[in-house]
Amino acid sequence: MSHPDCRLNLRPLGTPRGVSSVVGPHGVGASPGDKKSKNKSIRGKKKSIFETYMSKEDVSDGLKRGTLIQGVLRINPKKFHEAFIPSPDGDRDIFIDGVVARNRALNGDLVVVNLLPEEQWKVIKPESNDKETEGAYELDLPEELCGSHLPQQSVKGYNDSPDVIIEAQFDDSDSEDGHGNTQNVLVDGVKKLSVCVHDKGKEDADAPVTKDESTSMSQDPRALPEKSLQRSAKVVYILEKKHSRAATGFLKLLADKNSELFRKYALFSPSDHRVPRIYVPLKDCPQDFVTRPKDYTNTLFICRIVDWKEDSNFALGQLAKSLGQAGEIEPETEGILTEYGVDFSDFSSEVLDCLPQGLPWTIPPEEFSKRRDLRKDCIFTIDPSTARDLDDALSCKPLADGNFEVGVHIADVSYFVPEGSPLDKVAAERATSVYLVQKVVPMLPRLLCEELCSLHPMTDKLTFSVIWTLTPEGKILSEWFGRTIIRSCTKLSYEHAQSMIESPTEKIPEKELPPISPEHTSEEIHQAVLNLHGIAKELRKQRFVDGALRLDQLKLAFTLDHETGRPQGCHIYEHRDSNKLVEEFMLLANMAVAHKTHRTFPERALLRRHPPPQTKMLNDLVEFCEQMGLPMDFSSAGALNKSLTKTFGDDKYSLARKEVLTNMCSRPMQMALYFCSGVLQDQTQFRHYALNVPLYTHFTSPIRRFADVLVHRLLAAALGYGELPDLESEALQKQADHCNDRRMASKRVQELSTGLFFAILVKESGPLESEAMVLGVLNQAFDVLVLRYGVQKRVYCNALPLRSHHFQKVGKKPELTLVWEPEDAGQEQVQQVVTIFSLVEVVLQAETTALKYSAILKRPGTEGLLGLQDKEERDAGGPQA
Repeated sequence: MSHPDCRLNLRPLGTPRGVSSVVGPHGVGASPGDKKSKNKSIRGKKKSIFETYMSKEDVSDGLKRGTLIQGVLRINPKKFHEAFIPSPDGDRDIFIDGVVARNRALNGDLVVVNLLPEEQWKVIKPESNDKETEGAYELDLPEELCGSHLPQQSVKGYNDSPDVIIEAQFDDSDSEDGHGNTQNVLVDGVKKLSVCVHDKGKEDADAPVTKDESTSMSQDPRALPEKSLQRSAKVVYILEKKHSRAATGFLKLLADKNSELFRKYALFSPSDHRVPRIYVPLKDCPQDFVTRPKDYTNTLFICRIVDWKEDSNFALGQLAKSLGQAGEIEPETEGILTEYGVDFSDFSSEVLDCLPQGLPWTIPPEEFSKRRDLRKDCIFTIDPSTARDLDDALSCKPLADGNFEVGVHIADVSYFVPEGSPLDKVAAERATSVYLVQKVVPMLPRLLCEELCSLHPMTDKLTFSVIWTLTPEGKILSEWFGRTIIRSCTKLSYEHAQSMIESPTEKIPEKELPPISPEHTSEEIHQAVLNLHGIAKELRKQRFVDGALRLDQLKLAFTLDHETGRPQGCHIYEHRDSNKLVEEFMLLANMAVAHKTHRTFPERALLRRHPPPQTKMLNDLVEFCEQMGLPMDFSSAGALNKSLTKTFGDDKYSLARKEVLTNMCSRPMQMALYFCSGVLQDQTQFRHYALNVPLYTHFTSPIRRFADVLVHRLLAAALGYGELPDLESEALQKQADHCNDRRMASKRVQELSTGLFFAILVKESGPLESEAMVLGVLNQAFDVLVLRYGVQKRVYCNALPLRSHHFQKVGKKPELTLVWEPEDAGQEQVQQVVTIFSLVEVVLQAETTALKYSAILKRPGTEGLLGLQDKEERDAGGPQA
């Protein structure tokens, strides 16, 4: 199905691409079920816009024979008419062009597609400057890769603002010159890095993002000799509607006051452009909406799609509720949670009845006979200072022979969550706690998260432990798993542990430490932390020698006003030795449990695999690095890690360049996934690419992840404590898939929450100035990574006081020359060359619309940054300004 759409630039805003422009001035077609049009040739007959879905039987047959392909649909948030599904062979994604070809599927849905004939495939011009063809990528780094691992170290406490990840940008426009349709307020995935050409021909691996015209199917014949094709397809079936079908947005009256529709429906316009516009019955709308529509201009609503007929451009929906004012924290947050299907309702009485009723609860005497009693041992927790859900504790006992007995003690959540109970069902459904900047939506009721399971100091707690005998170099001599009872002697924060690591010989004053139980001394705890730190350093060093990879992304932490809850400031969260200490032992425990459960139940282990990077995108990145003269080795995770650590110095410019390259390297990475070992035949697929280990799982955070609860049950069965959980391989895989989906949704929600708070901060305390590094150059704009805040933004030439600007390629490296207007009549004009890895100064400033902000380049001075940039570029063999 080809959509030449020769009037691409004339079609009304909001008309889906590939839908004929026979609609009214606002892109409103006829009724939800009655496609009458002003176009006389249709003569009132029902005209289908979308194809009827195939039958289940034909789909199943086509998938078996390989004539149809299934995959998760990703819609490009900047260009909603472009969508993709991953290619089963790991090659370049399959392209789905236009709303019609997408056939009513929404972002995240599991769809089945039919390839179009080759003459309708997308033509890719190597020298095109359209970099966003696969900009539908979202940064899907597994936490093991970027260090937000750890028992939610970052945002563990409910008021623990530090360290919510901001991993991508909110950009406001489709078009390169900044004049596109800019009503996008908050979009998913928080936008792409859009660097390093995910999709274009080989020559062009150096400049990111977009020129709208070049998505058209008609191509410049001059480019044809070097063209390459991208397989294109259309959606023929939706296997699973994973999108929640809910959207936040704004209500508008229909444009045509005389139409039949005007009396029945309003138009709902979603903030996320990837969701179609929706007709909602006027009876759902506020009573005075028709008479006073302007009163609702800034009111955020939630709408759910209930139907989308074949003969209607737009879906039919139901208004769920009015959230409140756009731009306010709570309405926006509720909108984000609803769009991503996060259940934030109170737990039902049926669920709460599963919890122990007589409080305060004490451990039943029979548990002492079934468990190893470790209450006398020096065991402690290390967490963010405001954390309430403490699910892991550590111990380190020196042995006479110079070795150590090291324990990781994890809250025994499965004891309180009986399999098959209402509590178990709701936890399985939620699958994860969801961490927002200002609060958490817990997986389990607070009584469990914060009281019964949480490993508070000076209280007897039920735990599941892994205890090793380790040499000071971290070599494992023996290993023990079992159910235990502990009494933590103190609750250390990361800051406490860090000060102990940094003052190995000085006694930390009592007043600077939290309360410690009388059976243990601060010296004993201090020594245990130092011993753990020493072993963790060795473990970490060995992991990287053995070929692990880490891509540390900049993460943003907010300070919130205690009274209003609004952001007062933000900083990049620092991942310090105390974080790394906890992380090493959690990784060690997770690997140990993976091996133990897989050895015992080779068909029924719940593991976590991390596939290698996507081949096509990796090849593009290799090419880009070659062009830039960067000595990067992408042959394995370990080789990449070595390249990243060795290529750069530790001066400011080198570190900034490393941030940009780290960002680029994260682009081809895939998500880590839970899976059941019995479902994958090929054991090489079990591997975890980033950690470079054969088996891995999650065991250390059962309070906030349901996968860990399942792993606890498997481990208990492996140790003979009880029956094997009542899940066959297929059922366990289904639960693993659900955990993957909810984990992805919770990651998006966390990013959007961060984006929301950052946008409010820019609006309230902006303009914010920061150094930034250029990570992509286009004809009339360039993308920057703003170093102080870890956000990416596009800077548009037409927003700057320039006399002129000129784009050229030097070799294959794109370069923009900016000629600034002199500030005073007598002054000379300043010329500035912008190329990838230029260091520039930008100002982030709020725009008039709620929650939008843009980046403006500061006028360069004659000294300072530019001088540095020129010198560095000369050193790097780049062009001189």
